[in-house]
Amino acid sequence: MLYDSMNYISAATLVMAIGLIWLGTLRNPLRAGWLLIREFGINRKFLGLFALMAAILLFNRYELQIEAAMHIKQDFTPWVFGIEGHFVQHLQQFFHSPYITPVSVFFYVVVFQSLLIAMLGIFAADGNKAFLMAACIAVFINYAVAIPFYLFFPVNEVWSFPPSGASFYMLEVFPKFEQAYRPLSGINNCFPSLHTSISITMLVLGIRSGNRRLALMTLVSAVIIIFSIFYLGIHWLTDSVAGTLLGLLAASAGIYWGQRLAHPKQQNVKPIVSDL
Repeated sequence: MLYDSMNYISAATLVMAIGLIWLGTLRNPLRAGWLLIREFGINRKFLGLFALMAAILLFNRYELQIEAAMHIKQDFTPWVFGIEGHFVQHLQQFFHSPYITPVSVFFYVVVFQSLLIAMLGIFAADGNKAFLMAACIAVFINYAVAIPFYLFFPVNEVWSFPPSGASFYMLEVFPKFEQAYRPLSGINNCFPSLHTSISITMLVLGIRSGNRRLALMTLVSAVIIIFSIFYLGIHWLTDSVAGTLLGLLAASAGIYWGQRLAHPKQQNVKPIVSDL
């Protein structure tokens, strides 16, 4: 029932986000939500960055239509397969289990987006304005870099490339995936893996933020999600390597600019040099 439609997935995402905010703050999640909403009114820099992040996410929703209108016929999947061969197939065959599949799908479809939402609530609850803005900047960078690759460097999902020998285990738990979820994620939008890059971004932000509970949550999520993209037969190892590099770059840039925007006065402080 959970994966029967996007409505159920959206509801599960909301519930999961609330639970993750509580785990990350050990405080009332509703207060964290209120503090996040209040931040929009008192912090114009955050409001602008959030709007920028929302704009790139909205643009990504229309990427498939833009791609279709461009009539690009290149397919770099054989090139990627030539690099790594049957890595995904071997991993699938080694780990395949009726117990692992539901967990992998849950983290891929629900936890991934829930944690991103929860992270904003946790930063707001902690009063961490620098990382609140860093998260928006980092997400924007991830999508801004990935979308051109999706348009001009199309790579198909592993399971859809017959020579790979991989299976699409997603359908064992989410049989309506192609009808319900596919319109949000093109079958040739593999390189780089955004599930990897944003998971790595959240991990770096979680660790650098100083919130140990958030750091642990992002670590567990990143490990399971990166495993899941292979286990479910979606991404190539090449996609994940590129996604890891992108995630590290986006997180580093996000933290740098988030701190500069949150503490501009500290950037202009000159050291006091004694004349003695």
